[in-house]
Amino acid sequence: MSSAMAAHLSVVTSQSPSLSAARRSVIHLYRDFQRGVPEIMRTHQIDLPTSAIRTKIREEFERHRDVKDLAVIDILLLKGRQEYQETMNAWKQETHIMRYFIKDDNPPKPQTFLEKFYEGRD
Repeated sequence: MSSAMAAHLSVVTSQSPSLSAARRSVIHLYRDFQRGVPEIMRTHQIDLPTSAIRTKIREEFERHRDVKDLAVIDILLLKGRQEYQETMNAWKQETHIMRYFIKDDNPPKPQTFLEKFYEGRD
């Protein structure tokens, strides 16, 4: 760890008093991630275009766009802050980050008895 890389300390989490306060926290976290993209690329030696990383960050936030339950938003914020800290402090390895970019091309798991039988499962 070089002296030029500052540690990203954890942020104290708390319950959001309102949806608007939670929204501000989400936007703040989103901006932190977007601002950190150059450092993430440099630290983890990621060979992808900056736009691809920024798009993936946006997709991850968009997945939870419709969440309206304040308790769930607070949990997602906690997990997002943990993800940010682990990424920025290089506690994750390149493979952990690259998992976000792997397409899920696996076929769906067999559900019925016959599908399982054809797959060779019990």
